[in-house]
Amino acid sequence: FRQRAQLEPHLAAGAKYVVLTVPAKDQIDYTVVLGVNEDGLLPEHRIISNASCTTNCLAPMARVLNDEFGIEEGVINTVHAYTNDQRLADVPHSDWRRSRAAAENIIPTSTGAAKAVGVVLPQLQGRLHGIAARVPVPDGSVVDLFVKLGKTVSVDDVHAAVRAASRTERLRGILQYSEAPIVSSDIIGNSHSSIYDAGFTGVTAGRYLRVLNWYDNEWGYSCRVCDLLGQLA
Repeated sequence: FRQRAQLEPHLAAGAKYVVLTVPAKDQIDYTVVLGVNEDGLLPEHRIISNASCTTNCLAPMARVLNDEFGIEEGVINTVHAYTNDQRLADVPHSDWRRSRAAAENIIPTSTGAAKAVGVVLPQLQGRLHGIAARVPVPDGSVVDLFVKLGKTVSVDDVHAAVRAASRTERLRGILQYSEAPIVSSDIIGNSHSSIYDAGFTGVTAGRYLRVLNWYDNEWGYSCRVCDLLGQLA
């Protein structure tokens, strides 16, 4: 149920809204990432996608970096907990790699997060490319983002920008600044969409930036769904 024709019957039956907890597969009314583009959500938008957990992690960080320094282009690698779209044993799946045992393999696969960022941040359309690696943990994921910036920066500049953004009304509770030496299990139960790992920020030649952002791909995302439903109610 990710296409408009499959979703409209809910509206015809009396639902005020249909909220997808996955990216849509065709044109819907709006795709929203809270903290990024909720200002464009209008009363006439009735079929709405909350995007993906990875997009909810990536987009707030991409917005901060683009607003402060300008993103010219970049690549992402998502190290993602396995999900119920995968197989626990080597059994058939439409994606050959996802047919392999999820709890026993590191599985490279596609991600729509880089493309989806261009939907919620049109100024970044076509500027990011990415892949994902599904790994044998049941929860807790991380986005490794490498970008070329429009201006020369230092690590301290990036720290300051993210720290300041995390304290704004728009991103409070969505983007978290952390200097703790965390691992994936440490962020399970964290309700933020994106947890900036300051210790892994690196700058090369002034304009090439690498940042790491964690997210609880289950709980953190679910909290944003509840927030969205609260706004629509």
